Amino acid sequence: MAAFLAATLLAGCSPTFDWREVRIESTGLKAMLPCKPDKRSREVPMAGQQVALQVLGCDTGGATFAVLFADLGDATRSAEVLAQWNQATLANLRAPAGRSEPFLPAGAIALPSSSQVLTTGQRADGSAVESRAAYFARGGHVFQAVVFAGKLQPQFTEPFFQGLRFE
Repeated sequence: MAAFLAATLLAGCSPTFDWREVRIESTGLKAMLPCKPDKRSREVPMAGQQVALQVLGCDTGGATFAVLFADLGDATRSAEVLAQWNQATLANLRAPAGRSEPFLPAGAIALPSSSQVLTTGQRADGSAVESRAAYFARGGHVFQAVVFAGKLQPQFTEPFFQGLRFE
């Protein structure tokens, strides 16, 4: 535990990882990102309809950090969408199912498909990439928090995932 705490403190002092709290006002989610995020949006099919998928993400220290979210307008479809989202991400990475465990940030709703998945896949150029992705929901909002890197390191993944919570 002491080693993890020391690594986290050192990563927090590193100019590469300039941790900041980001609030996603329309959802109540707070996240910790290690760099100033870019914001993007695009229309995607989810739950049988087109929805605006919002993305806050940034790259630093050889890793990509992102929080993606959409408002389904229907909380009854959240579990189904989270499971489909996980499968779509694995397919895009050309990755096996990976190691999955439950994931429920403070304030999220408990769903069977609320999970965190660790896997190794391939980038578009064929190079190896490790991924740690969490899928969770609150009301009709669905979320994916994800880190991609050549080699995932606890000093940058732990603050990111532990920083996810709802107000």
